[in-house]
Formats: sequence, C-alpha cells, structure tokens
Amino acid sequence: MAGSAAKVVISERQQAVLRQLSTARAVAQYLVGRATIILLAFRGLDNQTIAAQVGLGRHQVGLWRRRWQAAFADLIRIECADEPIALRRAIEGVLRDERRSGSPGKFTAEQLALLLALACEPPEQSGRPITHWTGAELAQEAMQRGLVDSISPAQVNRYLREAALQPHKSRY
Repeated sequence: MAGSAAKVVISERQQAVLRQLSTARAVAQYLVGRATIILLAFRGLDNQTIAAQVGLGRHQVGLWRRRWQAAFADLIRIECADEPIALRRAIEGVLRDERRSGSPGKFTAEQLALLLALACEPPEQSGRPITHWTGAELAQEAMQRGLVDSISPAQVNRYLREAALQPHKSRY
C-alpha cells in the first residue's frame, strides 16, 4: 500500500553539495547514503525503489525525505546569506543523526575528578603492592576509599580513555 512520500525539493547549490557528499570517499558512509537518498528522491523515485538501491528500509528513506523537507526553508536561508561552506555544514547537519538522550550519568563530576586524581597517584601511596594501576585495582581502591559505592573496571577504563590517562604506562 503506497502512501504519500514527502516531496523533496533541491536548489542547484544544494544539489552540487549533495553530489559531492554522495561520491566522496573521505566522509562517513551514513552521509554518502543519506545524500544519495535525497538525490534519488529529487529525481522522483519512490521510497521502495530508493530503499532497494541504498540498502535501507523504505521507512528509513521516508524519514530522511521528511527531515529534508522540514529543513529546506532553513537551508535556502543559509544558502542565500552565508558562504558555501556554511551550506555544506548545514546539509551535513540535516543528514546527521539526532542526539539521543541516553541514561543519566551515575557519577558526579566530583566523583570523576577524585577517581582521575586517584589514577594519577602512585599505587604504593595507597599501600598496593603494584607498580602501575589497572582498571580493576583502581575500581577496588575507589570503592575502598568510599569515592563511589560501586564501579566496574570497564567503566574505570572508559573514564581513563576519555581523559586520555594511561596510568599503566606512567612512570612515577
């Protein structure tokens, strides 16, 4: 059962940017696929045909058509008022995934700061018979000191990676 697909309208400059994105080798593949969806929709193809060509479901194709249609007026405004690079950034913004809320963080900023400070201390200072911290040792020490109620070694390692700390490679 066919529905009414969102009509896709593109200006010449937008079409040029979308063509660049759809054939570029140095951009994320999701941008290539979504730019291709918009170009094919502009040519008048239906969602089912586009979905078969790009390897997505027809509902996903419909989502990107609707998102383009909703953003078209803003894109025209940017195209008329700003530099070409601003148009490209705006188009990439339309074709990006929307932010997801995710679950709230379990630890406060103070707890994270104390955990990272602990990772910068020598293990001998905590009475540990090791020369370098591991995620498991840091997790145990943080719980023992009462910095956190519980934390997994994997989570400690993620926080260390985000902060670009490598206590297992540090020399004290």
